[in-house]
Amino acid sequence: MPSATQVQAQHGGTSQALLDAQLELWHHTFGFVKSMALKSAMDLRVADAIHHHGGAATLTQIATKVKLHPSKTPCLRRLMRVLTVTGVFSVVEHPAGDGGEHLYGLTPASRLLVVDSRSVAPFVTLMLDSVFMSPFLGLGEWFMRDSPPDHQSLFEMTHGQTVWDLGENIPTFGALLNEGMVSDSSFVMDIVVKECGDVFQGMTSLIDVAGGLGGAAQAIAKAFPHVKCSVLDLPQVVANAPANSNVEYVAGNMFESIPPANAIFLKWVLHDWNDAECVKILKSCKEAIPSKAAGGKVVILDMVVGARSPNLKHRETQVLFDLFIMFINGSERDEQEWKKIISEAGFSGYKIIPVLGVRSIIEVYP
Repeated sequence: MPSATQVQAQHGGTSQALLDAQLELWHHTFGFVKSMALKSAMDLRVADAIHHHGGAATLTQIATKVKLHPSKTPCLRRLMRVLTVTGVFSVVEHPAGDGGEHLYGLTPASRLLVVDSRSVAPFVTLMLDSVFMSPFLGLGEWFMRDSPPDHQSLFEMTHGQTVWDLGENIPTFGALLNEGMVSDSSFVMDIVVKECGDVFQGMTSLIDVAGGLGGAAQAIAKAFPHVKCSVLDLPQVVANAPANSNVEYVAGNMFESIPPANAIFLKWVLHDWNDAECVKILKSCKEAIPSKAAGGKVVILDMVVGARSPNLKHRETQVLFDLFIMFINGSERDEQEWKKIISEAGFSGYKIIPVLGVRSIIEVYP
């Protein structure tokens, strides 16, 4: 067995450098525990418990509200320690021995987990569900298979069907999927209509392609009453559309044809498809809208990897999500990759508006 000195020499570093390297690997190795701690907080509804006490609560108050068995209270303290160190919750610590309890509070992030109209809890719950998490245990095996990615996605290798088919075949998962998407639409569209309102000025009609139950279209229609908004989606989706709505629902297939409109809206649609499929969708969009001079355009809400911020957390979240969406053979694209499919679909130009955190608005002109 090599000595410590030999190991140092082989790795070209001091003891501290070796320990730093080990720390880096451990930090990655145990990163999944952060996600599972967040999932546990979601399952227990810790954010709601703290909110119930006015935005700050002791461990005892949280444990009582979530109906935790007293024997698990010390374990809850350890869970909350992880969640405060990682910034999900805040804590005001009392010195040991003074008889006081730590006071846990909501941060801007955990306020979004409180179940109300602006909550992103359903989306986070979907992302951390075992159906979405389990395929990544087989990511290495998927890479080593001798078949092209479009033959079988990582999700299909794990579950034997596509995510959309699983949503139809297992109603509980289908409900989770729909609730997660509606939650995300509600959250981001509230910001879109406030921060990107100019994008919708001058429109007379808009088709939200693959718009599901119409959350995004409803937000646009409410904020801009002069725009006639419609949703295009598959017949089985449209069949479950709300009866009383300010938008029209059209059954169809975006790969075949899209009804004519002044503008087409694609919210988090193209990242589900490969380049060839995206070009086909965009060509259908181009056929549905008038010329640029007449106000025709396609409005895409999606990630542009590397856009806007050099912030490490921003960039890391984008590339993590790109690897995540790969499990259904989807892709998050950088500007050059967007430019390629936009050009191949026959459009004359585009404009990126990076004002939605890790996502952007892309205006595409015929």
